[in-house]
Amino acid sequence: MKQSGSADLTLMGGHIPSWLFERMTQLSRAVVEAILVEYGKKAFLSKMADPFWFQSFGAVIGMDWNSSGVTTAVMRALRKSLNPHSKELGIYICGGKGKHSLKTPQELIQVGDKTGLDGNYLAECSKLSAKVDNTAVQDGFQLYIHNFVVSDEGDWTVVQQGMKTEDKSARRYHWHSGALASFVEEPHSAICGENQGHILNLVDKQARSTKEGILNILKENPDKILKETQKMVLPGYCDIKPQDVNFKRLGSVLWLAQEAQTNDFKDLLLLKGLGPRTLQSLTLVSEVIHGTPSRFSDPARFSFAHGGKSARPFPVPTRVYDETIDTLRTAVEKAKMGNSDKQKAIGKLTSIAQKAEENFVPPEKSQEKAHLEKLMEKEKRDSWKYGGRTIDGYEKPPQDEKNHPGKGGQLGLFD
Repeated sequence: MKQSGSADLTLMGGHIPSWLFERMTQLSRAVVEAILVEYGKKAFLSKMADPFWFQSFGAVIGMDWNSSGVTTAVMRALRKSLNPHSKELGIYICGGKGKHSLKTPQELIQVGDKTGLDGNYLAECSKLSAKVDNTAVQDGFQLYIHNFVVSDEGDWTVVQQGMKTEDKSARRYHWHSGALASFVEEPHSAICGENQGHILNLVDKQARSTKEGILNILKENPDKILKETQKMVLPGYCDIKPQDVNFKRLGSVLWLAQEAQTNDFKDLLLLKGLGPRTLQSLTLVSEVIHGTPSRFSDPARFSFAHGGKSARPFPVPTRVYDETIDTLRTAVEKAKMGNSDKQKAIGKLTSIAQKAEENFVPPEKSQEKAHLEKLMEKEKRDSWKYGGRTIDGYEKPPQDEKNHPGKGGQLGLFD
């Protein structure tokens, strides 16, 4: 057992409108089911234990890419969408925010009754992991979110979050029951944010069992833990800047969205009929499903799937969002019945885009800001065409668009 990482985030308030949260719930379930069908429960729990993947997942479903609200939104969406189908899927989401977090041990005992797992043991793991992050590591963050995600095979991941009100920051902690080699050899755990400014990997390489692993960390000097971690800086602002995005990766996604309209990719024939904007979103969603850990070092990039409620980086394209959900859900349902062709086609979006990166030439450093601003401006300008919506309502056509309809088209990042 190990603590697989943590993430420092900007503490933000705000309400997720129902029209967006309902879509988040549907897309979250479709993504998780696609992972379960293709890779299994262990792989899903490993992804949940990776702070970079978790943040990218939050961004792709429409949350601000580095907000503390990602934790609440993702876990609420998963709990609402997965728990009614837990027996079928073999995944149970326990705990939550505030008073709901206190119910975690009781819920785990109930899961044990349903699955034959040792519920008391799971409840003990829940309490100990919370104790480490709330008291043993004296970093000033007080837990207010605690989620325990467990499979009917006994593997689990803890996602919990503390806040520090004096500087308006939050820290998310990830724990994972497995001793997967990839987390030891190439950990991708993270701390990101303006106030602490780093992403930390807190892997306990010496842990032999779940309980022993937690107790060993309880005995560790916090300074020693922090010194042995790998770090990555993530800013506290919500706007996306050039340094937040891997331009080769984003550029290849936009290239594929355009090229698929004129180039008959044999592997993508089952996706014919999808417009370039939906292909852009679906390619980023596909990467969340099929991408390896190293692909999530720039979670801001995944905001270019479905934008955000505050128009950062652009309004939520609701029609594109709905088409993405329908396409993915149809593929998953067919795969469950033994026809995985469409699911494989969605997976090919990731491999084709990654292959394109090999020969893709990004803009010069001096031109990155201009290209990124051009892309975001284009997305905002065209958002009304795709049902663009924010907390303030639906987007309307620009005045000059009314006078010159049909102007524009899908933008290449490096035009």
